[in-house]
Amino acid sequence: MPRYLIEVSHDEEVVACAHVVESFLKYGSHFVTNADWGCLAGVHKAWITVETDSKDQARDVLPPAYRSRATIVQLNKFSMKEIEEILKHHGKK
Repeated sequence: MPRYLIEVSHDEEVVACAHVVESFLKYGSHFVTNADWGCLAGVHKAWITVETDSKDQARDVLPPAYRSRATIVQLNKFSMKEIEEILKHHGKK
């Protein structure tokens, strides 16, 4: 099943951070309540990794108010063999 990284930015004011975190915690979704936050490091974003069938399903794990501002990226891993094949077909000597 595909994996997605969900990133949600928010305003940097302390109260804004608190409101977003409160919204996520109250939403109750396991994914959302276990979000990772960068606020204490000055990066005002939340990150969630989920396995779902689609990008739309990944977006749907968020509270509705935050879905439109989310960036969602499908994640993948590469093997050395895959990279060697890519480089072979694109001119690596």
